[in-house]
Amino acid sequence: MKLKNNLIKINLLHTYFFCLIIFQGIAQTPIPDNPAENLIINIQGRNTFSLDGKWRIIIDPMEVGYLDYRLKPNAPANSFAANAKPQNMSDRIEYDFDKSPLVNVPGDWNSQLKELEYYEGSVWYKRSFQYTKDADKRQFIYFGGVNYEANVYLNGKKLGDHIGGFTPFNFEVTDLLEDGENHLVLRVNNTRKREAVPTVNFDWWNYGGITRSVSLVALPKSFVKQYSINLKNGTLNQIEGWVQIEGASEKQKIAIEIPEAGINEKVSTDEKGYAQFSFKAKLDLWSPANPKLYEVSIKTPSETLTDKIGFRDISVDGYDILLNKKPVFLKGICIHEEAPYRFGRAFSRDEAQILLGWAKELGCNFVRLAHYPHNENMIRVADEMGIMVWAENPVYWTILWDNPDTYKNAQNQLTEVITRDRNRASVIMWSMANETPLSDSRLTFISNLAKYSKKTDPTRLVTAALEIHVPEDKPNTVMLEDPLAEYLDVYGCNEYFGWYVGTPEKADTMRWEMKYTKPLIISEFGGGALQGYFGNKKQVWTEDFQNDVYQHNIVMFNKIPFLRGTTPWLLKDFKSPKRLLPGIQDGYNRKGLISETGVKKKAFYTMKKWYDSK
Repeated sequence: MKLKNNLIKINLLHTYFFCLIIFQGIAQTPIPDNPAENLIINIQGRNTFSLDGKWRIIIDPMEVGYLDYRLKPNAPANSFAANAKPQNMSDRIEYDFDKSPLVNVPGDWNSQLKELEYYEGSVWYKRSFQYTKDADKRQFIYFGGVNYEANVYLNGKKLGDHIGGFTPFNFEVTDLLEDGENHLVLRVNNTRKREAVPTVNFDWWNYGGITRSVSLVALPKSFVKQYSINLKNGTLNQIEGWVQIEGASEKQKIAIEIPEAGINEKVSTDEKGYAQFSFKAKLDLWSPANPKLYEVSIKTPSETLTDKIGFRDISVDGYDILLNKKPVFLKGICIHEEAPYRFGRAFSRDEAQILLGWAKELGCNFVRLAHYPHNENMIRVADEMGIMVWAENPVYWTILWDNPDTYKNAQNQLTEVITRDRNRASVIMWSMANETPLSDSRLTFISNLAKYSKKTDPTRLVTAALEIHVPEDKPNTVMLEDPLAEYLDVYGCNEYFGWYVGTPEKADTMRWEMKYTKPLIISEFGGGALQGYFGNKKQVWTEDFQNDVYQHNIVMFNKIPFLRGTTPWLLKDFKSPKRLLPGIQDGYNRKGLISETGVKKKAFYTMKKWYDSK
């Protein structure tokens, strides 16, 4: 059986690369103008019917269900979206969802079917469900995340498309649902593309599939679509925000209530259902030491929507990061969206509690959720646990900086995550990118994202993970002079002294200088170690070597006067097809402070000791 599975895997890989050559000229789904405009937020507070569970899949490496033999897209009626069945003995249908394999949703296909571990291409998903018509409700299908390109159909009718593997989207289906049985079909494609965000080269597993929850959401004909409720910038007692009502045909009165704080504010919408508000409030502010969340209600004539919201102010003053007007040192850790004890994409609340619980045990008050938006459970649990969050857009390494569609894609994904998480107190900064090479086009691309982020959400800081520069004439000096920093509130910097740059002792000699008066976060540092492998501290891949890297870096950190936080790379070992060393890596990036099976390494305790002293 093992040999058979290996042969299947090899054949699928061969098919994938063959298809990549065939289909490389086929453009991806067009990028929509504003995918977040119709996004419904706070799904947890809505009336939902879960579509999670077992879904049927058809693996389609040759795009049989999507393209005809001339490589032109099929009409839905001629594609797998039709979920067709033979009507008589002569009717030739060359697929059958009901005889195809089952996988779990949410979940990735790579970890569920061994033969799909390395697969990149198209997989069709189908879920049947029962529905009873309700004339008083509008119905939407909401996806928490699908990697990477999704084409969505209900009962053979196309609902729409979505690009981006880590952000939510929804479609209204009120007029397409049928009394009785309905079938929802998706074509999901995770093929890496040069013009995509992220692009073809990245150092994590390309988990394909419907990786986050799917819900049927029942809403009144006029409902609260989006809202923003935060402290006004620079204040500790002024709440401001806005509410957008969908389906409003006239002005209406709404109420913003925070019973525990004695707040009951009335406001009127305009003809388009939009209302702004601002009012004083005496609040117990959110912080890591006091992760206070208030129950906030938005009441309209047709519904009451509640949310748990914390109120805090985040700002910078020179080299300092201020939380509620007080300087804070960000004791952090980087995290990939990997399940804590298994191979696969993390998605559940329980997994979020384990990962963030490990961060708390390390002494963290802060996490960098790299290198893409993580699932909403992580953000919600961070709110509850009092952990500040760096949330990142997947502009990673070398994007097509001069491609307008690539920029549009990046901006759309940023918009969607801001829309989803704008009411989460834990999110204190949006990261625009990671380790991007210097160029004029790169500067234009990312600075435009930074300016857009500030305009879209002025209540949070803007950052990016930049690279170090060591001048040839000053080999012991790190110069922080990336021109992108001009557009950032916080200078994030990745450095690997002792791993990619010199031996651990190299860190001892380094001086840090910055062109800008901004707070610095060391957004990555560390080294790899196989858990349980011990030896001389000079011996690479041992826990002793990794621990030595951490010890020397900590000595260096204590001498950087403008350092205001660190996020070591990273919490736990994670799967990556770039990591090939047999017996050591075996497909894992080993820079974690915790192994893939949950065992802590020596460097975990070294970092914890330093954090406990801060």
